[in-house]
Amino acid sequence: MPAMMLLWGVALVLATAATTYVVHRKLTYGRGAEPDGVFWDVFGGLVVTVPAIIVPAVQWPPAGLIMIFVGITTAAGTLLSIRKVERLHAAEPRRRAGFPDDAARHESLLEQWRQYELDPGRTIDFPAMTDVRAAETAALTRAMREAEYCKVTAGTDYRAAVERLAEALAAAERAAGVPTAALPSPS
Repeated sequence: MPAMMLLWGVALVLATAATTYVVHRKLTYGRGAEPDGVFWDVFGGLVVTVPAIIVPAVQWPPAGLIMIFVGITTAAGTLLSIRKVERLHAAEPRRRAGFPDDAARHESLLEQWRQYELDPGRTIDFPAMTDVRAAETAALTRAMREAEYCKVTAGTDYRAAVERLAEALAAAERAAGVPTAALPSPS
């Protein structure tokens, strides 16, 4: 008896969770989900959940109530979990308004700085741009770290961090004596 209850309980939990998830996804993100498809998803879930409730109830009547409670609890837990995951996804930095523009500007600034690291002529002409003992270059390095952190961390102001990176890069270039004619045009 307990093994049968456990077997049907596992089947009930899995079928209820899967059905709840699939139906929620179709109704929420289906963009005109066909009622026929939703019907078959619900029907497929009921093919497992109804016997998982009825068969144990035939053997021991209180088992039916227990299984109904397990099914309802599973459906509610699945919906709550889906909503929590959706909230976490919505808070991801890459989903913020203006993120593509901020990321493009960030990459452009890093590319501008890389010229001083990778171009031997620029490294020789402007050694202060790679020397973190210079206060402005140290500030630039901190601004780069901050922008990278804000790019991947929820609840941070990525746009402001990129702006601080732009300011730090400009200050480091001024301190290193980079003439404005040598600066690449802003993109």
